Amino acid sequence: MPDRPRAPRGDPSRHLALDALEAGARALPAPPRDDGTLALIVRRRADGARETPPAVVLGAEGVPGDDWTRRPPRDADAQLAVMWQPLAALVANGQPLTVFGDNLFVDLDLSRANLPAGTRLRVGEALVEVTPKPHDGCAAFRARFGADALRFVQAPATRALNRRGVYWKVVEPGAAAVGAAIRVVSRPA
Repeated sequence: MPDRPRAPRGDPSRHLALDALEAGARALPAPPRDDGTLALIVRRRADGARETPPAVVLGAEGVPGDDWTRRPPRDADAQLAVMWQPLAALVANGQPLTVFGDNLFVDLDLSRANLPAGTRLRVGEALVEVTPKPHDGCAAFRARFGADALRFVQAPATRALNRRGVYWKVVEPGAAAVGAAIRVVSRPA
């Protein structure tokens, strides 16, 4: 069996200490709650490289051509990995956001209070739904951004903020482009 391609590695010289991450997070402006923006689209290729297409049609594959389609089992609740772009930039500390394993970087409040599971959003022309699957940091996240970054995103006191991000699944396919509007359509009762 051939080896799986290696994902991008992080730069240990860019890892931030926990206190710097916390201070940086406090300095970020509050994200928009109902109307946001799609800041970046990332497709993870089979060879491990990352592409940043300016536009895609979100559909049954999530981001077309993304590695998610080649990794069984294809968990529909993990179809699109999403992270708040300003917080991702803080954690990356100068590294490209493509180092993360996420597909979409957005400017929108991803907290559990704002986007509980079942919330539906329009991303460009696509309709997506927040899934209940937690998006947690893993060994790859720790290697890319450091042990303190992993503690930062997994801290029980702030876990409901979804610092590591959330998962969305596509309900209705549609075009989405960098800069596209994201609008909350409905939240569960």
